[in-house]
Amino acid sequence: MRLLQVFVPDDTRDEALQVLEGEDIDYVLTAENSDRDNGDLVTFPVPTQAVDHVLTSLREIGIDDDFIVVSSIETARTPRIDELEERYVSGEEADDSITREEIRTRALNMTPSRVTYYVMTVLSAIVATAGLLLDSPAIVVGSMVIAPQVSAALTGTVGLVLDDREMVRSGLSSLAIGLVVAIVSAFAFAWLVRFSGVIPSTIDITAIAQVQNRISPGLLALIVGFCAGAAGAFGLATAIPVSLVGVMIAVALIPAAAAVGIGLAWGHLPVALGAFVLVAVNAASILLAGLAVFWYLGYRPLDWTSGTLRGNVSWDRVGTLAVVLVLGIVVITGAGIVLGQHVAFDNEVNEEVRSVLSDAEYDRLELVEVRAEFNDGGLVSDETAVTVVVQRPADYPYPNLAERLETALEDRTDRELVVTVEYVDSATTANDTTGPSQ
Repeated sequence: MRLLQVFVPDDTRDEALQVLEGEDIDYVLTAENSDRDNGDLVTFPVPTQAVDHVLTSLREIGIDDDFIVVSSIETARTPRIDELEERYVSGEEADDSITREEIRTRALNMTPSRVTYYVMTVLSAIVATAGLLLDSPAIVVGSMVIAPQVSAALTGTVGLVLDDREMVRSGLSSLAIGLVVAIVSAFAFAWLVRFSGVIPSTIDITAIAQVQNRISPGLLALIVGFCAGAAGAFGLATAIPVSLVGVMIAVALIPAAAAVGIGLAWGHLPVALGAFVLVAVNAASILLAGLAVFWYLGYRPLDWTSGTLRGNVSWDRVGTLAVVLVLGIVVITGAGIVLGQHVAFDNEVNEEVRSVLSDAEYDRLELVEVRAEFNDGGLVSDETAVTVVVQRPADYPYPNLAERLETALEDRTDRELVVTVEYVDSATTANDTTGPSQ
């Protein structure tokens, strides 16, 4: 429910009141005498979904936006409020979207001050780095809740659709610089942890499950990014109660940025590159999904004219939007090609591993998991690591399995591979790793 206060000059008062009467809105008039104009302050409650329609109708008769106050209220009791709620909340004119003024205010209020924003970014990056190295999902989730990057992304997209360049500059620069700050902070913390001896410097970071989840982005990561960005946009632009915290957790920008820092601190460029791809994909997904949702809900620049594309398109108006769209599409397309290759490679590896294990001599083995490290297309490494986890009878040896798998997989994929076999003894559940094979 919203309470509106609109200043109506004397020369448009009758028309304004006719609009309110035509909408069955109960109102109160308060006479106002100012140095600028003589008129009345009209106060009336309406359902949230009706605000945009009512203000548009008032603007059409000449009511300026010089003095319009929209405030949130819990409830209102007027003679015709029930009919209004039935009409706009559950009736044929039901619409969950809010006014462009309200979405602009919401977006501006989401992003904290510059100092707070970057302090929270550094803290969230440190927490995420610690959570990844400790392999703790709870700590990683906590870092996502602390991180403010999603709010900056949504602020930027709101500015793009409303043609508010200050919002665009503030939101997108905060998002980009914030991610750089997060990566640098994660690198510094991870480097300190590694060389201070808190964690052995020889640890295999690719064997940490929480790191693995951020260095091998798949198609599902792209889908999650789009859906989370769309959900955040719907929550911001409508009266639907969508938690921004849930969006932050789903998108997971900060853990991916922390994985980039860990990869750099350990000098493991494939890890850093794989995680960076995930960061870029998630950031682009939020922006593109947000733009699509806001445009679908009807948000446009204030002077946008419906039905005439040529009159609305100019470089001055859509230049920034076009640049963001092109960059976003390039990132998503490039990532899609890489992810598509990675999915195809994963499928080939899984099929060949199952084919080898189907031989009679491996009847006692049970395949538990196959992990393929993110392949960078040869930019920083010519090798791809594949880890095969199998369950076996206690202390039953399979000395040639790693070598046979490596040969079969290299023939199948036509790539140079490093294959590691991890054994889980069925009786003792103890881990015994052979390899990597040469």
